[in-house]
Amino acid sequence: MAHPPNTLSLVGDIGGTNTRVALAEGPKVIQDTIRRYSNADFPGLESVLRQYVADEGGVDAKAACVAVAGPVRDGKATMTNLDWAIDKPTLQRASGAENVAILNDLQAQGHAIGHIEPANVRQILRGAEGNDHAAKLVIGVGTGFNSAPVFETEWGRLVTPSESGHANLPVRTEADLRLCQFVETAHGFPGVEDVLSGRGLERVYAWLGTEAGDPREATAKAIMDACAQGSDDRATAAAHVFTRILGTVAGNLALIQLPFGGVYLVGGVARAFAPYLNDYGFGDAFRDKGRFAGFMSNFAVSVIEDDYAALTGSAAHLAAMSI
Repeated sequence: MAHPPNTLSLVGDIGGTNTRVALAEGPKVIQDTIRRYSNADFPGLESVLRQYVADEGGVDAKAACVAVAGPVRDGKATMTNLDWAIDKPTLQRASGAENVAILNDLQAQGHAIGHIEPANVRQILRGAEGNDHAAKLVIGVGTGFNSAPVFETEWGRLVTPSESGHANLPVRTEADLRLCQFVETAHGFPGVEDVLSGRGLERVYAWLGTEAGDPREATAKAIMDACAQGSDDRATAAAHVFTRILGTVAGNLALIQLPFGGVYLVGGVARAFAPYLNDYGFGDAFRDKGRFAGFMSNFAVSVIEDDYAALTGSAAHLAAMSI
């Protein structure tokens, strides 16, 4: 496939298992150029991107940006679940682009806000109408957990990274404390991600079995399938616990960042839970903040149901930089 030289941007979304790559024109991803590669088939990002460039007919990209599931500092990314070296020189060599950028995956999701088709945004809670400069908050729930505030400044959009998935789990009840004690055996510390992730849902299910004196395991997919079918009361109970804690943590983060422009849940687990959040008590937990309970109604909450939002965010970031 022939593409005009030095015109399109190359964007990538690097997860722990797969890497998705596409071309973009301005902030818009060209859908039929999206390709998925299994990370296990490649020694590093450079070989993935070289393969993509070849697959797209030797495309000459004018700029490149990748979103990485891990912290980014000084132009270098550290993958949480993948031993790849990712830095700007590597990205330049692989893509052939002079202008490159590396974002944390939640930063990319933050840059995607406002560029997602309305049909792919499911509202969970209504909130007060925010002005054009109101802060927003993106919360990622998938293989891991993280969040990123989104600020609209006079110099453009600023999305700051964090590692909030590794903060302490909140404790409101004795049952919460027992759950913390159960999950801390995973890493010696009861982090938010130890519950609010796909693996975390499995731990909640296992904990409920231990509490009942009937321990057994189930995958996150099996738990969600059982919720849809109503075939396993423990799966439904695990989903209720997960939803309540997600509401509590999301409410805590909202009070920290004051996102009057809205809270956006992203990631595969967030999308899987979207049909259940209202019925399973997300709103009650989100707003359960004592004398600030009424104040919490300022914050709208939505789920982004676009699996390619990180690619869109990477493209939007490059477009905003005018490169």
